[in-house]
Amino acid sequence: MRQKKTDGLLVCLIFLCSIASAQAQLFDASVKRVLFLGNSITYAAGYAQAIEAYHKAYFPQQKIEFINVGLPSETVSGLSEEGHADGRFPRPDLHERLDRVLLQTQPDIVFASYGMNDGIYLPLDSLRFQKFKDGILWLHAQIEARGSRIIHLTPAPFDEELGKKPGYAQVLDRYSEWLLQQKSWEVIDVHFPMQDFQTAQQKTDPNFALAKDGVHPGDLGHWIMAQQILRYLGQKSILQFPTIIQALSPIKDPNSFFQLIVKRHNLMKDAWLSSTGHLRPEMKKGLPLMEALALSLEIDKQIEALLTP
Repeated sequence: MRQKKTDGLLVCLIFLCSIASAQAQLFDASVKRVLFLGNSITYAAGYAQAIEAYHKAYFPQQKIEFINVGLPSETVSGLSEEGHADGRFPRPDLHERLDRVLLQTQPDIVFASYGMNDGIYLPLDSLRFQKFKDGILWLHAQIEARGSRIIHLTPAPFDEELGKKPGYAQVLDRYSEWLLQQKSWEVIDVHFPMQDFQTAQQKTDPNFALAKDGVHPGDLGHWIMAQQILRYLGQKSILQFPTIIQALSPIKDPNSFFQLIVKRHNLMKDAWLSSTGHLRPEMKKGLPLMEALALSLEIDKQIEALLTP
């Protein structure tokens, strides 16, 4: 019986490896930790979870820890509008916590997603724009100074009709264009692909929206983000899959597989946020990091079981 199980595992691994061999590795063999930095869209985690699930499914031999420390409301510009959160607290500023995050997580690669909150939902203004640029330049320098690789994401688009902030879509267009003009940087554009997709869909369904509130993408929006990132990382055929579940089709029970990835990811993101610390109130308190890691290992056993035939 044990021999049959071993043979079955080898068959599964060979099958997955044969698929992976036809594609570029997502990450170099030296990569052990991948960090996601950003605001509430990153904290929502859909795109980060899809990348983690895809990597686990197709490159199971490479053990990478995916760490999400996205913080809702956060900016890299350091700005906050008057009356934010009905006056309960100002927007958190990445400057306050970045040193602690990098010291504790020691990432090899950082995906940074900022911009949505950085113009504080007001029309384009040169001073606010400069604050965003200064913040991104500072962030880029901080990551590089620690010897890590930083990959910037353009911000998700803003829907003015649903978000009720006239002129703000143009702000994020301009912020995205500026990021894409930094030719010596690694920048992945999610902004314009998402915008183009929504425009195309609205030709047949005027009420279609990737973000029901104009700001926070739903599952489809997060998958479009993940697709653009995975394509940048060498997965050239990723755009053919309408959902992450379909992209995981070689896995036995891809729905259960993905839900376990989501469960582990959410457990660890709250633990990492609590461990690294921040000034934003009204956040879920994560478990102590070592306790969360122990639970994470138990979930990982269930994930591994779904990689076997």
